[in-house]
Amino acid sequence: MQAAQSLLIESGPQAVTLKAVGARIGRTHANLLHHFGSAEGLQQALIARMAGYITSTIRDAVLNNRAAAGGAEPDPRAIVDLVFDAFDSGGAGGLASWMILSGNRDALDPILSAIHDLVDELADGVQPAERPIQDETLHLVLLALGDALLGAAMAEALGLPRGKARDLAVAMLARSDASA
Repeated sequence: MQAAQSLLIESGPQAVTLKAVGARIGRTHANLLHHFGSAEGLQQALIARMAGYITSTIRDAVLNNRAAAGGAEPDPRAIVDLVFDAFDSGGAGGLASWMILSGNRDALDPILSAIHDLVDELADGVQPAERPIQDETLHLVLLALGDALLGAAMAEALGLPRGKARDLAVAMLARSDASA
């Protein structure tokens, strides 16, 4: 899986093939075909691994911060950076888009389930009615995905700093914290 993620980050989702991953780890295409069933199976396993990693990282950041700060919410910048980095430099945005555009929408189920489970866990007993975590999560994930795919070009075209989308996401979370 590490070899597949390295290929994803280095060359994009189209590079995550059974042949390329096999060559990277010194195995044959047939070895990987036996294990994953297809390139789609490999990509689905990769997105599931990535989803598990990022949601557990966010879970730990939020829960550890709450425990250390007597129930306070974590720094919005830290959460935004974790999510944006996962979609951008971590490759999740490109892989998710590739799967959708190639008609493999079902392969996104692991990431959608992981996000749903995380939101349910984080909302349990601490979610004020006026700022649902589901709304914040939708906003944050869509901003991160869009930024990963088009953020650099849009920021440049508009004469904005490259990190502007992250700043907007931080401001959104900070407003939510202030209204709570």
